[in-house]
Amino acid sequence: MTDSLAVAVNRDGLHTLAVPTEFEAGGPFAVELHNHGEAAHVYLNLDDRLSTVARIGATNHYVETGESRRIQVETRDPSAWPNDPVRGKLKVVVGHGQETQYADVTFDAEHGRNEVQVAPDLSTPANEPDQGPPPVLRVLPVVVLGSVAVLLAVAAVFTGEGVNATVGGLATVAAGLCAVAAYFLLR
Repeated sequence: MTDSLAVAVNRDGLHTLAVPTEFEAGGPFAVELHNHGEAAHVYLNLDDRLSTVARIGATNHYVETGESRRIQVETRDPSAWPNDPVRGKLKVVVGHGQETQYADVTFDAEHGRNEVQVAPDLSTPANEPDQGPPPVLRVLPVVVLGSVAVLLAVAAVFTGEGVNATVGGLATVAAGLCAVAAYFLLR
């Protein structure tokens, strides 16, 4: 569905109209008058069937040379429309009756009824507690194991030689990596 019905005025000569033969709407729409020639009066009229669901504020519109004008077609609340689509004719007249054309317009109430209504309370976030443990508890095992590794590494470096010193150095590096991991987990 589109929200505007384009009408070309004076495009093919003085007092000529080009009006789409069919148009479908689910609510308010605009009739866009595009004047390609001399200034003209354009009359818009909804037939009786369309008038049950829609209305045009003014029927007579003066359109200057080269001017485009949007005429709003307002509708009643779609929930008050009949269950079946409303079909009728939009009459477009130029040159005080010299040229008349009709567009078959269909208002489909289902379009308006298919809109989802969102409750206002759904727009505010719920204050639910975090499902997981606090960040400190998630990092605690890493901190404990890192501390044990540091203690073992320091003890190995001071009490041994050779292989013990190498293992102590590797344990110190591992403890440092655990500290870096704990830092990134707590951020």
